[in-house]
Amino acid sequence: MTDKDLKEFLDSKVDLYNNPKFIESDPIQIPHLFSAKEDIEIAGFLTATISWGNRKSIIKNAKSMMALLDHAPYDFVMNHTESDLETLHSFVHRTFNGDDLKQFILSLKHIYTNYHGLESLFAQHAEPDTLQPAIHNFKNVFFENEHLLRTQKHISDPFKNSAAKRINMFLRWMIRKDNAGVDFGIWKSLAPAQLSCPLDVHSGNVARKLALLNRKQNDGKALAELDLALRNLDKSDPVKYDFALFGLGVFEGF
Repeated sequence: MTDKDLKEFLDSKVDLYNNPKFIESDPIQIPHLFSAKEDIEIAGFLTATISWGNRKSIIKNAKSMMALLDHAPYDFVMNHTESDLETLHSFVHRTFNGDDLKQFILSLKHIYTNYHGLESLFAQHAEPDTLQPAIHNFKNVFFENEHLLRTQKHISDPFKNSAAKRINMFLRWMIRKDNAGVDFGIWKSLAPAQLSCPLDVHSGNVARKLALLNRKQNDGKALAELDLALRNLDKSDPVKYDFALFGLGVFEGF
């Protein structure tokens, strides 16, 4: 397959999957329940955090999480009481439990109180062609306040060779404006050109079959390799191909 043929093939798959029907079976449906910017980004961040494992289970548990936050995530983050936090104790998604959720609420309040919110924090260390240093800085700030050591494992660090799939997915949701009603594009201080593909087993396997990726592990080095390949296809919106790679892997068994 020539480079031109590959681009045409992947562009056709983007058109197929980057539409509102994608939302019906994807965790992105959770932040789509909200209209205010802060509610969207907090719901998106928390949902992305638990986005591993069975997708139906992810969506079910993310809905339960929003119910625990009284379907008002920003208000809960900023105005919760100690007794409100105790109601979160029952939450569990795989290894992410109620103690982790309480810690996340406290860390989010720290960010909104002291760093003017999530968008402002990520923008501080953004680079023209990557947000991986911004993710590293985000993790440092997220755990500046007193925290449980166990909770650190739920925020990935690209500087430790992690592909940081879940945070890169969250950033795609917030930054990429697709005009198709899927990604939100509500963070105007950052650009789609800075995004990296949420690399997971599905997108990684498809990328290897299409010779977009050679490295066998789905780690930070593999992400850098895939970033370069996708930027060669579309430098202004490289992560639109996440729809193609994911769709080919999950829905078509490519």
